[in-house]
Amino acid sequence: MKDNKEKLYFYKLNTIIGLIYIIKSEKGLRSIEIIEDNWLKLQNKYKLIESEEKCRVEVSQINEYFSGRRKKFDLVLDIDGTKFRKKVWNELLKIPYGELRSYSQIAKAIGNEKAVRAIGQANKSNPIPIIIPCHRVIGKSQKLLGYAGNHTDIQEKLIELERIIEEQ
Repeated sequence: MKDNKEKLYFYKLNTIIGLIYIIKSEKGLRSIEIIEDNWLKLQNKYKLIESEEKCRVEVSQINEYFSGRRKKFDLVLDIDGTKFRKKVWNELLKIPYGELRSYSQIAKAIGNEKAVRAIGQANKSNPIPIIIPCHRVIGKSQKLLGYAGNHTDIQEKLIELERIIEEQ
C-alpha cells in the first residue's frame, strides 16, 4: 500500500513556553505547534521527518526571538486558510513587537467591525503562533482570552517576554 501522506520536516525546540514543534514543507514554514495534542494529530496526517537542517533558519530566528535578539521574523510561510483568516493573519503581522491589540481593533483594521468572534476563531486557528503574533491580541477589557484554546499562561509568558525586552 502506497503512503500518500505529504512529507513535512520538523524540529523540536525547548523554549520558555515549553516544547514547541516547528513544521516545514519544501515551500516554507507550515506550522508551529505549541500544544502537544495538536502535534500528535499532525503525526497521523503527515509523514513527518525530523530534520534540524531543514528547519535551521526557523530554529535560529525563534531562538533569537526568545533570547530578545529578534523582534521581527523574516521567514517564508506556507500556510493554508480561508481568505478571511489569511486577511486576519496578515493584520496580526502588522502588530508591532511588544504592543497589544483587541479583537475589535483587528476587526476594525480589516474593515469588518462585526467580525470580532470570527477574529477570535481565526486567532485560534493560527497555524504559526509566535511568528504570526496572535498572542498580542487580547480582549477589549485588556483580559487574556482563549489563547491557543485555553492556554492563556503561554500567551502571558510571550507578552511578558516582549515587555521585559522592550524595557531593557
